[in-house]
Amino acid sequence: MAEKIKVLIVDDSALVRQTMFEILSSDPQIQPMEPASDPFVAADRMKICVPDVITLDVEMPRMDGLTFLQKIMAQHPIPVVMCSTLTVSGSETAMKALELGAVDIIIKPKMGTKQFIEESKIRICDAVKAAAMTRNRIKPQSLRREVAPKLTADVIIEKPNSKAMIQTTEKVVVVGASTGGTEALKDFLEMLPENAPGIVIVQHMPEHFTAAFAKRLDSICRITVKEAADNDTVVRGRALIAPGNHHTLLKRSGARYYVEIKDGPLVSRHRPFVDVLFRSAARYAGKNAVGVIMTGMGDDGARGMREMFDAGAITIAQDEATCVVYGMPNEAVKLGGVHKTLPLQNIAAEVLRLCG
Repeated sequence: MAEKIKVLIVDDSALVRQTMFEILSSDPQIQPMEPASDPFVAADRMKICVPDVITLDVEMPRMDGLTFLQKIMAQHPIPVVMCSTLTVSGSETAMKALELGAVDIIIKPKMGTKQFIEESKIRICDAVKAAAMTRNRIKPQSLRREVAPKLTADVIIEKPNSKAMIQTTEKVVVVGASTGGTEALKDFLEMLPENAPGIVIVQHMPEHFTAAFAKRLDSICRITVKEAADNDTVVRGRALIAPGNHHTLLKRSGARYYVEIKDGPLVSRHRPFVDVLFRSAARYAGKNAVGVIMTGMGDDGARGMREMFDAGAITIAQDEATCVVYGMPNEAVKLGGVHKTLPLQNIAAEVLRLCG
């Protein structure tokens, strides 16, 4: 058996530390260490045993999470998952943490309905396992749960029917990413000119944090970037980021592409789910779509990309060398749904070429 992932929980709340410890202990692939109440205690713990992953609170006494994150990245880089509150200020701080080297963001666990607690457990454990891959470069298959996903994109949208497609000339780009995707998307979108084709993106990220992410990208890119709202039109020069905790579909009315924002269950452990977006692109855009799948753990997007491939869309996967985690692109390649595998730095130019 593979060694368990050692996780150091750093949080000033005793209740959060206890809850996180119980959540992580419930996963047979994870072994939480004795938690730390602040970065100074964490540093002492790390002298005894170096963790594989750290979950780090943002606001703490004596030293805040961002300062500790900077010290970790400079002195002894370890994958860090930021544990934040679901607030506007929390989401802005989390964006700064990603810039400083944090791998992912999770919402602090809290009491709620049974479904809410179970979904929080899934997100937290998956984030930790994905973070562990970024350090050791473990193949995604070795950390995947043995239990098959309960749901697929079928619960959100029916399979595409190519006969129902009406040809148009306008191209549309759909992109899916997860672990490592925030920086990959930044690099991709920064390369696009003001008249780039319309883009819809699913990046696995908590609710409200996608708004801060879109705002950050909008401030540095030539194109406009915004969090998608229901019925937003997909137009040239704009990228729409799927809002966290909601599925996002590409739809079409005549020659107009727009997005539909839907509630629904976690699909194969995610909401939003890349397969849902890709399937909708296969159904409503067909040959007019260009699909891009980027770095991330698991196989989200692989089936949807194959459906896009079968519908005549051109599909691109990020290559292993430039992925933080070569999971999602690898699964798409193995399913035979990828036309081209390219380094991250070449994807924007190829998308522009394909879209004329």
